[in-house]
Amino acid sequence: MLLCANVRHFPPPLSAMAARDHHYIHAKKIPLFPLLSLLCFASIFLVLSFSRKTSSNPSHSQQTFRFRHTRNPDPNAAPDWSCDYSDGAWIRDPDRTGPRYDGTCKEIFKGWNCISNNKSNGRELTSWRWKPRRCDLPPFDPVSFLEKYRDTSIGFVGDSLNRNMFVSLFCTLKSVSSEVKKWRPAGADRGFTFLRYNLTIAYHRTNLLARYGRWSANANGGVLESLGYKEGFRVDVDVPEGTWAETPAFHDILIFNTGHWWWVPSKFDPVKSPMLFFENGQPVIPPVPPDVGLDMVLKHMVPFVEKQMRPDAIKFFRTQSPRHFEGGDWNQGGSCQRLQPLLPEQVEELFSLNNNGTNVEARLVNQHLYKALKGSAFHILDITQMSEYRADAHPSTSGGKKHDDCMHWCLPGITDTWNDLFIEHLNNIKFRD
Repeated sequence: MLLCANVRHFPPPLSAMAARDHHYIHAKKIPLFPLLSLLCFASIFLVLSFSRKTSSNPSHSQQTFRFRHTRNPDPNAAPDWSCDYSDGAWIRDPDRTGPRYDGTCKEIFKGWNCISNNKSNGRELTSWRWKPRRCDLPPFDPVSFLEKYRDTSIGFVGDSLNRNMFVSLFCTLKSVSSEVKKWRPAGADRGFTFLRYNLTIAYHRTNLLARYGRWSANANGGVLESLGYKEGFRVDVDVPEGTWAETPAFHDILIFNTGHWWWVPSKFDPVKSPMLFFENGQPVIPPVPPDVGLDMVLKHMVPFVEKQMRPDAIKFFRTQSPRHFEGGDWNQGGSCQRLQPLLPEQVEELFSLNNNGTNVEARLVNQHLYKALKGSAFHILDITQMSEYRADAHPSTSGGKKHDDCMHWCLPGITDTWNDLFIEHLNNIKFRD
């Protein structure tokens, strides 16, 4: 920058003055100050012109785009960002050197270990990277994560898809820190503490969040018996299942999910073994369908968690993980044989609510989740859209079942990206507010 206002004019030394008077005694003197001022203004004009031209260059504007941390008006959005991480595409990443952990991680459930099970594209799954359209989602650094979250306890609460995510995080951390204590805190199904950092992660299995169990008609009769019900599953919508009831008071960070078990006629047959909802110990009359029961459970469980957790604790609710059955459901010969991510039009064909297809559950469940979480202190971890593309990333026939597994995910695989997103959100909430 030209500081013309600070130009000072010092008188020349006496010897120079004498020489000037001797040689130019008859010449007209030229004032120095107007000349310097003219040069100064000309320089400023050139600098401003160049700056204006550069700022109008669109390629330059794109290069200087920065990820902005802004206040999001939606209180349920996990991060306060200008970037929508759910809007993006899967791209091949030539810089990926391989999976962040391998099939030797013992916590990987056998049916999910697609590399060891020789799934044809098992090693290729991690060559794909999720690229949000307006920013980037880098793989999280496990060493940095362990350092940042010393003396912290993290709980995953939900069905086997949350276990999928939990195992991914454990195996990634175990690859850089092998001193681990195995235990089951607060009723957990699985749990580990990384001893050097006193960081605990645990998985608490619960299918419906609410307590449930077998129900049979009473010989003495009752209101359900009078309606013709003989057996089913009793679901207490206002009572948390014991496997996770103590987690809000124990963990510093919680990640919940529910959804898959609410649309499983093979488990909760609407005729032979229906869900029978109870509230305050009494049956809900008239009986309600599972989607209404889900709303009732969420209505009770969300405030239960908020009341039990400390004010500085962080609560996430993960959106629904999509299934990719084609040609029928899991018990109707449905399969998932694709070896590449889906195209956008293929995604809509499989998941559009208008089509009401086999895999419509994902978007249906999310409608209930968003409604229940509105205005709560929960942060939403949206993994649905990015996952809808990955029909290629399920165990399929390599899962060791009698049918294709098109619901769970291969490990290593897409749940590694879920954890990248989770930790990116977590860091923004915890360290950038």
